[in-house]
Amino acid sequence: MTTVLGRLYCDYLMPSQLASYEEVVRTAHEAGYTQTSVRGYFDLVREGRPVPDKVLVHRHDIDTDLRTTRKMFEIEKKHGIRSSFYFRLSTLDVKLMREIEEYGSEASYHYEELATYAKKNRIKCPTALRDRLPEIRSHFIANFLRIEQALGRKMRTVASHGDFVNRRLKVNNTEILEDPQLRQECGIACEAYDRALLDHIDIYIADRPAPQYYHPTSPFEAIRGHRRICLVTHPRQVETNWKENTKDNLFRFYEGLVW
Repeated sequence: MTTVLGRLYCDYLMPSQLASYEEVVRTAHEAGYTQTSVRGYFDLVREGRPVPDKVLVHRHDIDTDLRTTRKMFEIEKKHGIRSSFYFRLSTLDVKLMREIEEYGSEASYHYEELATYAKKNRIKCPTALRDRLPEIRSHFIANFLRIEQALGRKMRTVASHGDFVNRRLKVNNTEILEDPQLRQECGIACEAYDRALLDHIDIYIADRPAPQYYHPTSPFEAIRGHRRICLVTHPRQVETNWKENTKDNLFRFYEGLVW
């Protein structure tokens, strides 16, 4: 019951956290942090160029709620910072993605083909699912290239989405990219969970439902004690959107029922 009530609060009653997010951006700026995208930071690391003394890498996973995504983007433009926005097939907004890219931030793909394949084909065995990886990878390539063509820009980093199927089967979508040939064919330089990126991060913070908000600590605490921070946020955790949350909850219930 506590879990259900907590979910109802987070999805429908939680006060907006947009002001808090803007305060994170402002606090980091005042503390001398360069605030940048996954792509921007990884390029520095990969090319061996000097890395800022203090850096905050912003990564936004757009699972739902394009309305709040737009609001977060506007806050970032107001403060002149850069970030990465990763869109699922269900949240693709090519117009917004182009705006993000034209501004100088990054818009790319929040992929989930492995989980999607498992649900569509009602596969509940991890081994059976991994046996289908060649076919799943072909779906990823087709989706990736289609999005890239619509965007009209090269996408060089991607980020895996975490689905309830991944948690139940203990199979991550990142396994799709454990294929150098696929990465080369798509021109993908970095997956957001690659060690080549995370080894250059001091602390990785992800948002959580209220009342926790962040794990393992708040970005305000991290700014006081760490120099290289990666902050992962989701619009759903920043502001409630009754329509989008209800639609997503019903669809999630349907998927679990059918699978």
